Amino acid sequence: MLDAAAPCAIHIATEGPLGHAARRYCLARGLPFTTAYHTRFPEYVRARARVPLAWTYAVMRRFHRPSSGVMVATASLRHELEAHGFANIRDWTRGVDLSLFYPRASILDLPRPILMYVGRVAVEKNIGAFLELDTPGTKVVVGDGPQRVELQRRFPETVFVGSLQGEDLAAHYASADVFVFPSRTDTFGLVLIEALACGVPVAAYPVPGPLDVIGESGAGALDADLGRAVQRALAIDRETARAHALTFTWRRSAENFLNNLKPFDAARAFTAAA
Repeated sequence: MLDAAAPCAIHIATEGPLGHAARRYCLARGLPFTTAYHTRFPEYVRARARVPLAWTYAVMRRFHRPSSGVMVATASLRHELEAHGFANIRDWTRGVDLSLFYPRASILDLPRPILMYVGRVAVEKNIGAFLELDTPGTKVVVGDGPQRVELQRRFPETVFVGSLQGEDLAAHYASADVFVFPSRTDTFGLVLIEALACGVPVAAYPVPGPLDVIGESGAGALDADLGRAVQRALAIDRETARAHALTFTWRRSAENFLNNLKPFDAARAFTAAA
């Protein structure tokens, strides 16, 4: 399939089976390629099994070592990977669809304030830290995953709406008063800027991802005490949240990506391979 496509550059988006196959293909033909570090696999594995971080980081380093550029979404992740011995790191920001995610009237008739989480319902997302908070109003979880049944049993007062997409998802975002992001392991958190674009301030821990997205913008509250972060976020106006989201455009993201690619002479490379 790659021979038939005859690309002028190859980017490997994941360290999974397809990524390994493409990596072997490029190395066998002497073709440069770029990669991206989207997910903290070492931390995710450790959350599920007692596997030392050093082992899984060694696997990740080996995978990315031949890459002409390892693309990362935030400065914090760049520094972390450099500390773990990664090289050739390139910045690649993210964007949000501002025509879909925007402030609108609430569709949820629930006691306020509405505190919302959107994303995969899995152990590495640390959702329990959010649902355990003693806060007024209603907690809403949008998304699905392997931990949903357990969390529904433990927190019956929480509203679980399942996975949503498109207009339904955007309308739910806009119905929240605060977007709560309890994860400590995400590399960026696209849901952060989707919520901000809908005019919803963010409450999160001061960890990579939220630190990079929220920073000193005033569009969210970061605190080691997630409950305090929620209380502070409730005082943030929706206009501030939306204004910060406007700085995350897909055009800027696309330009970053294209500038990071390592093009090659496709005609020469694929003629030689044939």
